[in-house]
Amino acid sequence: MQNVDPAKYKSIFNGFSITIREDGVRGLAKGWAPTFIGYSMQGLCKFGFYEVFKIMYGDLLGEENAYMWRTSLYLAASASAEFFADIALAPMEACKVRIQTQPGYANTLRECAPKMYAEEGLWAFYKGVVPLWMRQIPYTMMKFACFERTVELLYKYVVPKPRSECSKPEQPVVTFVAGYIAGVFCAIVSHPADSVVSVLNKEKGSTAVQVLKKLGPKGVWKGLVARIIMIGTLTALQWFIYDSVKVYFRLPRPPPPEMPESLKKKLGLTE
Repeated sequence: MQNVDPAKYKSIFNGFSITIREDGVRGLAKGWAPTFIGYSMQGLCKFGFYEVFKIMYGDLLGEENAYMWRTSLYLAASASAEFFADIALAPMEACKVRIQTQPGYANTLRECAPKMYAEEGLWAFYKGVVPLWMRQIPYTMMKFACFERTVELLYKYVVPKPRSECSKPEQPVVTFVAGYIAGVFCAIVSHPADSVVSVLNKEKGSTAVQVLKKLGPKGVWKGLVARIIMIGTLTALQWFIYDSVKVYFRLPRPPPPEMPESLKKKLGLTE
């Protein structure tokens, strides 16, 4: 819908039916290998470095400032993590888009990657990294900050008991709901840049500015509903799996942040 043939793929359901009619069910899985490898590498860096940067920036700020500026802390830690995660993702994203959007170019990752390297060199895999940062950094900042604050609000206003009193099966359910809410906002924030990245990886020699002019204000929002469904579900499942693995292996899972006692005293909130 974004860049193969907008006139042909008019809506999400129309796109599904055309793809299945022309390529069978296998057509829906086209480009699965670079997606699997690329997003596994990106997820490793994104979630792993987020934990690292959150602790590092929190220590730099100090306990009181880390609490008062926690949303900014989440935004800074997630942006730093995503910067490195996208460097890991870019080569596989370029292959995935080439397989999906250029019929006949290549059908598999093993066929696509050598062909791209032979034609354009190493730059072929990284020419989309700047637009990828434009898409993924705001997306990840929204994903982590919105998730962290939504979890906090759910435990404060919706869940009738503190997280420490919730059972192991109950806790990931809250995580899933918060993840889906975060995913919807992520999709909206990052969609224009996603449209640009898709066209850039498809067309040789184009720049982000040229693609933006070509797509126009309406074109960059094409396919938003499909992306909200995909990203909402994806984000919810990512957080659910991530949290469930932590629960299963009894890894540290810090509770929603509480105001430090020293700050309560300064603000006169304790006797």
